[in-house]
Amino acid sequence: MTPAVNENSTLPSLSGGLYAFFFDVDGTLAAIESQPESVSIPATVRQHLHQLSTLTHGALALVSGRPVSQLDALVAPLVLPAAGVHGAERRAATGEVHRHVLPADIASTLQTELQEKLDQWPGTLLEVKGMAFALHYRNAPACEHAILQLAEEVVSRFPALALQPGKCVVELKPQGIDKGAAVNDFMQEAPFTGRIPVFVGDDLTDEKGFLAVNAMNGISVKVGEGSSHARYRLPDVAAVWHWLEQLLLQLEHDNVGKEFRL
Repeated sequence: MTPAVNENSTLPSLSGGLYAFFFDVDGTLAAIESQPESVSIPATVRQHLHQLSTLTHGALALVSGRPVSQLDALVAPLVLPAAGVHGAERRAATGEVHRHVLPADIASTLQTELQEKLDQWPGTLLEVKGMAFALHYRNAPACEHAILQLAEEVVSRFPALALQPGKCVVELKPQGIDKGAAVNDFMQEAPFTGRIPVFVGDDLTDEKGFLAVNAMNGISVKVGEGSSHARYRLPDVAAVWHWLEQLLLQLEHDNVGKEFRL
C-alpha cells in the first residue's frame, strides 16, 4: 500500500464546490469500543450530520461494515442513505434497498462452524450480519493468527466469500463487495451524481473507498496512523468532529453569500 499523498492534516477548502460526503462510522464518526454495541455517536455530531445533509440536499451517506439497521440506530432520528456490511446492503437516497445475500445453507453452516470455533477462544466474538460474518479479537489479541487462519480456510472452501481484514477483526463477506463499489453506485444516483466525492474513513476496509474517490478526483481522508491510499489525513475521531464543525461554518457562510448576491 502506498503512503498517503498528503500527510498534512490540513484539508483543502471546500468553499464554492459541489460535494458529496461519505463517512465510515467506527473509528471515524465514533470512537472504537471493545464491544460493537458500546459504540455511540454524540448528539452534537448527529446534529452536524443533519446540517451537512441539509446543506448538500441529501448528498451524504454512511459507508460502514455495520448493517444498515445498526447505522440507523447510531444516527437516529436521522435516516441517511447508507451502505452497510461494506456495501452488501445499500439504501439509496430514494429509500430503495439493494441487498446481496448468501445462500441460506451456506449462511447456516458457517454460523454454526464459526461459533463452535470461536467458543474455544475466550475473548473472541462472532458478529452475524446476515450476509457476512465478523470475527472480532480485540479482547483476545493473541488469537489474531488463529482467527486469520480460520477465515482463510473458510474462504478457500466457499469461493463466493472474500476475506476483509480490519482493526482487530476479520470479516467474511460476499465476493466483489467493497466500499469503493458502494461509493461508485451512490455517485451514479441523485443527489450524489455530478458532485465531487469526499470519503472519510480509518480502516483497511476503507481503502477501496479511497481509491474510488481518488479515481474521481475527489478528496480521500484517512483518520489515524498507518499507510493509506488517502490523499489527506486527520489524526483521530475528535479531529473529524472538529473538521465537520468547521466545514459547516464554511458551507453556511457560502450559502449566506449566495443569498446576499441574489
